Amino acid sequence: MATSRHGTILVVDDEEIMREILETLLRREGYDVRVASSGAEGLEMARALPFDAAIVDIMMPGLDGIATLDELRRIDDDLAVIIITAYASVESAIQAMKTGAFDYITKPFKNDEVVVVVRNAMERRRLVSENRNLRQNIQERYHKFANIIGRSARMRQVFDLIIQAAPSRSTILIQGESGTGKELVARAIHANSSRSERSFVTVNSGNLPPDLLESTLFGHVRGAFTGAVYPKKGLFDLADKGSIFFDEIGNVPLETQAKLLRVIQERDFMRLGGMETIKVDVRIIAATNVDLRQMMEEGRFREDLFYRLHVISIQLPPLRDRKDDVPLLVHLFLEKYGEENRKTGLDLTPDALDLLTEYDWPGNVRELENVIERAVVLTSGPRIGVELIPDHVRKTPNFQMPQFVVPPEGISFKDVITDFEKRLIESTLEAAGGVQKRAAELLHIKPTTLNEMIKRYEIRPRRKRTMNGNGTEPAAAPAQASREGLPAPSSIAGPLTPAVAFDDK
Repeated sequence: MATSRHGTILVVDDEEIMREILETLLRREGYDVRVASSGAEGLEMARALPFDAAIVDIMMPGLDGIATLDELRRIDDDLAVIIITAYASVESAIQAMKTGAFDYITKPFKNDEVVVVVRNAMERRRLVSENRNLRQNIQERYHKFANIIGRSARMRQVFDLIIQAAPSRSTILIQGESGTGKELVARAIHANSSRSERSFVTVNSGNLPPDLLESTLFGHVRGAFTGAVYPKKGLFDLADKGSIFFDEIGNVPLETQAKLLRVIQERDFMRLGGMETIKVDVRIIAATNVDLRQMMEEGRFREDLFYRLHVISIQLPPLRDRKDDVPLLVHLFLEKYGEENRKTGLDLTPDALDLLTEYDWPGNVRELENVIERAVVLTSGPRIGVELIPDHVRKTPNFQMPQFVVPPEGISFKDVITDFEKRLIESTLEAAGGVQKRAAELLHIKPTTLNEMIKRYEIRPRRKRTMNGNGTEPAAAPAQASREGLPAPSSIAGPLTPAVAFDDK
């Protein structure tokens, strides 16, 4: 453990004046500093004491900086090693980074530069350590679901609900947006229950026509339908004494919902085409990314089935509501895909991590995982920078409220408000990437309300912009606004970007 609250740093350099400069500078920043005059001495100290970071000169007699780096990483793979090099040897420093160095500093260096690099190294060490400790704590406290990563208050509530609900036989409804990890939660519930040694069966709801879905769930007798040459058991048979998970339960047809309700109520079912009642002991877990209450109102989901499923409800937060978890998830996926691609010691630059933390992640954890997998595959070294982050993450549009000016004479208050409301919806749709559901969340209104307003104002997907030769957009002609008896938009408010193409979800 570090002997300073700021951390402990090992400085390895054969020049006495350089060791003194670095030691004085880093001690002034609050670090505990140990110095070594050679690579061999530095390795001896690293084997005896734990360090959070090391600063190693690349050009030393005997054991040089690259060899010292390799040995330090063998002693502690998480150690952040910073290489010091002369300007003429920058290529060697870059090569060192490809073999595991955290960063490099060129001589002569500025004190502020050293401080920033060391701070970044210590932050990286902290995140790696925190991620490992968190996963260990989750394994110890929550048994068998270390793949669910989170330290935010919302996720701790989810963990506690899993532990409380898992031992019961009650049905559970998991609600959350696509990509939030609903199946992981379902598996965690099963793994922490008394049924953990029995089957966990997943049903991809709604991907099959009703007859085939019922045959898949309940099985069928011989001759139940054309092609039913042999009797067949269904998924409920396979899940007996275990758990069955309905992914996206809202997709189940109404005809099948009635039969599913009977299984929940009576704990029995009949095979398709059969007359025999079959008893089954199955724990039912369902998940949805849609509003089942709204589906009930529209007559697309049975009310009695909803309340049977809604005995215990677990609401998974979207990733944008738990951004504290992004660094931990990033390190988890770096380890996962680094191992798959035989690339060890991977890490993100601070700028790249900032981008990922600031992004809203409409695709949630699944989207973040895809971004990290892509970066790991494409990187040629251990440090993943902003250039490997996809454009849509780097160029997230920021919504800005317009600055109002006094409206011209003859324009009613109602016209001003109507004009602003329409353009506010257009700009919010652009900020949401055209996704109506996300735009509704940003505006704090129901998706159905937003959809009605889009139709009322006849807001359509943006057409392709035309640009002037100097790269600017042509000025909007006020003729149409004048014909409608309204001022040109710029006379009411500051410029707002027109809406991008959007979906109807």
